[in-house]
Amino acid sequence: MTSTPKRTQDSIIQMTELVLPNDTNTFGNLMGGRLMYWMDIAAALASMKHCSAPVVTASVDNISFENPIKLGNVVHIEAKVSRAFTTSMEVHLRVWGEDPVQQYRYKSNEAFMTFVALDPNGKSRSVPAIIPDTEDEKNLYEGALRRRQLRLILGGKMKPEDAEELKALFA
Repeated sequence: MTSTPKRTQDSIIQMTELVLPNDTNTFGNLMGGRLMYWMDIAAALASMKHCSAPVVTASVDNISFENPIKLGNVVHIEAKVSRAFTTSMEVHLRVWGEDPVQQYRYKSNEAFMTFVALDPNGKSRSVPAIIPDTEDEKNLYEGALRRRQLRLILGGKMKPEDAEELKALFA
């Protein structure tokens, strides 16, 4: 079954959360695990929006925390499908914190997650291709194959010598 390709921006999800005391560590910063939980929800929603099917998290790339988000600040998460493969989708996430009193926004982190679409029997199913429009979307799309090969190598599902896109970077 082939489906009609969809534009990247059609998968965009924007999620907003308020950092409450139960979300913070002893330093008054948002706990990393709570942020990853919110990011997983946003990425799942973006991938479900893209493929119109239930999805499961297949992998989470490195998440580096650039700036802490403090108690009482607002968390803004943007998630969008950066590339679709046969049954999986790479989702790009950007996270900002916002101080609502001082009225400024700051970058917290960014990450990539991979989701697999499921059919009614819980088996993987095909997903629509992605059509990137903006320069940023095109750059994310182009880099997705290399990131996928790296994920597969690290997960033991691909031999390094078979990663043609990655090898091309070093040749």
